[in-house]
Amino acid sequence: MSSPKDGRSTCYVGSVWRRKAWLAGVSTAVLLLARSAEADNFGRIYYDGKTDQIVVTMVYRGTNPDHKFSLIWGACQADQSGGLPGVTAEVLDDQFDDQAITQYRTTKRFSLANLPCARPASVTLRTAPRFFYTLTIPGS
Repeated sequence: MSSPKDGRSTCYVGSVWRRKAWLAGVSTAVLLLARSAEADNFGRIYYDGKTDQIVVTMVYRGTNPDHKFSLIWGACQADQSGGLPGVTAEVLDDQFDDQAITQYRTTKRFSLANLPCARPASVTLRTAPRFFYTLTIPGS
């Protein structure tokens, strides 16, 4: 194995390149994590028994505050956590691809008229990319 004039072996040069590749990978991961932090997220969530609605504060970024949110119910699954039937509902943003410029908050009320499970039930709200919130809807 040859050695440069400073006494280091050529393996040192290879390790420098590996280190640079590793740093580039870490930098990419940090950027991706920072990008996902701009996605829709949940603020306060609670069940309003007077109106039979789930009240959700959505926290999102965009170029305007006029995002509309809708709920898509999944199928009811028997015997979820705590022995309750459970369902996952996807919270969709009509402007999911809006450029993340300014942070906004809006409170949205989702009716439980179409809840696909018998009550009491466990409801998990999900929004992209990986935000979840589960709450229990009491019996009617």
